[in-house]
Order: sequence, then C-alpha cells, then structure tokens
Amino acid sequence: MQPRKRFGQHFLHDPAIIGRIIAALDAQQGEPWVEIGPGLGAITAPLLERVGVLHAIELDRDLIMPLQARCATLGTLHLHQADALRFDYCTLATTIGVSETGLRLVGNLPYYISTPLLFHVLDHTRCVRDMHFMLQREVVERMSASPGSKTYGRLTVMLAARCRVEALFRIAPGAFKPPPRVESAYARITPWRDPPFAIDDPARFAHIVTQAFSKRRKTLRNALLGIVSADSMAALDIDPGARPETLSPAQFAALARLHR
Repeated sequence: MQPRKRFGQHFLHDPAIIGRIIAALDAQQGEPWVEIGPGLGAITAPLLERVGVLHAIELDRDLIMPLQARCATLGTLHLHQADALRFDYCTLATTIGVSETGLRLVGNLPYYISTPLLFHVLDHTRCVRDMHFMLQREVVERMSASPGSKTYGRLTVMLAARCRVEALFRIAPGAFKPPPRVESAYARITPWRDPPFAIDDPARFAHIVTQAFSKRRKTLRNALLGIVSADSMAALDIDPGARPETLSPAQFAALARLHR
C-alpha cells in the first residue's frame, strides 16, 4: 500500500519504536482498546495479540481488507470505516459495556488534524480512561509545557483544564514510510476525574485564554482590556503587568471566575 497524501499517511515501520509504544501502553488482556488510524497495522497487530479484542477506526477503505488479513489469527479486530473526527466514542463505550471504566485510546494522529481531533476526543472524556497519541513533536511540547517557557500557550492551558499530559519520548522521521518533514513525539493524555481547579464558565475561560495569548507580547492589563480589570487581577495576586505565559492554568481559571 502506498501512503496517501490526502490522508496525511506516514506508516510506522521501526521495530524498536513499535516496541517502545507497546511497552508504554502496558495493555492488559480484556481491556477496551480503540486505535485511531491503524494504517498497515504496525501497532494493531501486537496490541491485538495482547488484549484479544480491539476496535480500530480507519478512514481509508482501501486499508480495511489488508488489516483484516494481517490480524485474522491474532484476535478479534472490529474495524470501523469512519472519520475519527466524527466518531462517537461514548456510543461505542456504551455498546461494548465499558461506560464506567472508559475506553483506552491509541493512535498515530495525522498532523494536519491532530489538534481538532484531540479536542473532539476530549469532548468524550466521560467515557475515555486515557489516550496515547503520536503527534508532531512541537505540538507535544506545547501540550506539556510549563508556565514561563517559550512553548507554553493557549493549547497548554486549554488542555490543562481537562487532562494531564505526559510527553513520553521522541520519534525520528526515519521511523516512518515516507518519513515526515518533522520529528514526532509520543504522549500520554489522561482526562481528569478530579480536576485540579474549577471552571464555572468554560466559554468565558476559553475566551480569556484566547484573548490573552492572541496578544502574547502585551501585558495582561492590555491583552484583557475590557474583559478583566487590573484591580481584579491584583486582588488575585496576579500582576497586571505580567505577560500571559507567566500565569498557571489555575490562575487563568481564577480570572475566568471574576465578573466583568
């Protein structure tokens, strides 16, 4: 099978990286695993052997039969020919009876849809236990950044409100065919069951975070002019003269709880 550019396909082939991924998953027999974008089955085959039953979501219909053939003797593979951006993960969890414990997800996400796909999955966190995704290295660095770093920004803060992100290891372009032009990284994403800070109004929180980082070089006083007053910031021990990247996600949540 030749990779298709329109699907952003880069097929993993490096046995060492495949081994590291399988080890990081720590998958156990009978767990409810779902793979997004199985491709040619580099992860599908060894994961299916471990867990016995696996669901996989693949958009490219031409990959369905090769995947079924490769995995025919390894376990029970349920292939869903569907768009992962529109797939209802909670319906699947209910159907297979794991709504309480949650699905475990794994995937090599196409870079051009990685962020919207990530947020789509996070909209199903009530039925997802954890996620293990391969993404562009720069995206993983932004996802897991600490306040004050160059990579800390809107994506970091928005994710921190919904999950814990762990950057696990980097993956060189040569691990794929064809090799992408960028380095990749593997991340574990675990939705909060007990969030570390409260968000009363998610829309206001998102608005404040977006406004703050859309004017990154400005101080908070100027970036949030007309949204949060300098006096209100000071009342929270937040310096109005500070820049957005110096605030923790919890401090952004505190700003969002303030009235205009």
